[in-house]
Amino acid sequence: QVQLVESGGDSVRPGSSLRLSCAASGFTFSDSPMNWVRQGPKKGLEWVAVIWNGGGNTYYADSVKGRFTIHRDNAKNTLFLQMGGLEPDDTGVYYCTKGNPAILFDLWGQGTQVTVSS
Repeated sequence: QVQLVESGGDSVRPGSSLRLSCAASGFTFSDSPMNWVRQGPKKGLEWVAVIWNGGGNTYYADSVKGRFTIHRDNAKNTLFLQMGGLEPDDTGVYYCTKGNPAILFDLWGQGTQVTVSS
């Protein structure tokens, strides 16, 4: 089945680190740009980061730049988001998505919950 399955979400304290994972199946992962997108409790959807296929260049939202790192393991069809220096504003459901963020996301995972609170 074509799907993305996120894992690794947790409830943590400010300043903590977490690594989210996204297992991909049913498509050629190595040929696909991959993203993390999040939705906070009161906020709309926010694009977080993209890692391109091919050269694997990365781009980040200003809100997470310097704190989060997106990376991928093409051999394992897995996408990661390494999050450090977590803040309460990082709270939300994190989705991995397939697609070009300038065009469209054609596949979404079900999301994993990240809660940052003191």
